[in-house]
Amino acid sequence: MNANDPMTEAARAAILNAVGFDEGRNARAKIGFVLIPNEQTIEEEMLRYMPPGVGAYFSRAPMPRDITSESLAQLKQSLAAAAGRILPDDGLDVVTLGCTSGTVAVGEAAACAELEKGAKGAVASTLAGAVRKALAAVGAAKIVLGSPYVPELNARMVRYLEEAGFEVLRAHGMGLSYDTEMIRVSPGYLMDYARAIDHPEADTVLLSCGALRSMEVIDRIEQALGKTSICSNQAMLWDVLRLAGVPDRLEGLGRLLREH
Repeated sequence: MNANDPMTEAARAAILNAVGFDEGRNARAKIGFVLIPNEQTIEEEMLRYMPPGVGAYFSRAPMPRDITSESLAQLKQSLAAAAGRILPDDGLDVVTLGCTSGTVAVGEAAACAELEKGAKGAVASTLAGAVRKALAAVGAAKIVLGSPYVPELNARMVRYLEEAGFEVLRAHGMGLSYDTEMIRVSPGYLMDYARAIDHPEADTVLLSCGALRSMEVIDRIEQALGKTSICSNQAMLWDVLRLAGVPDRLEGLGRLLREH
């Protein structure tokens, strides 16, 4: 056979039969995450906590550096292309937009529609949608919101939560404008922060934003406050696993992943 001749199906089948295959790294599910350019927390956390047999794959959608509603809304025009770059020849089971405030700026339905255009056949979700579903799953009604956001973004997150049926008793934003600042907020500070913003009538504390390193301390926050605590990346991991049909209960990451 000439090196330039196309391989026949029989020849290809013979090669495949001769190679020793196993199920690979993603036999249970393939999950794609579309991130914003300077995000540096989600990728590490999803790879660290993903159960065996579930593959996590990543792409980035361009937007300006500053985190505002206007800059985040620009994500919409590139979500489909970013999703389409993730395993284009193999396909995904689930694809999600890994940005809480970006979901709110673009719109949950609009973001999912764009992701589905790029990752055909995948179930689409968003980080804010994951938070909404997680709060419902744990039976949250009266919540406290903490975030790294500037006031305008924090107010939009409050409206999103209230429109979803939750009562926001208290909302506090740290006033940070860039992901490169948000990723440096220490987990120890987040524990103190959760205590400081808590409200005696709240049944749930929510720490919003995928850039915050809340996931590694969310179980400790929950124990310290004696109430359910949710953070963005914990909710996203739970959401994509359940959408992919992976029922694993994970310890050390709060009540959500332990019980639901």
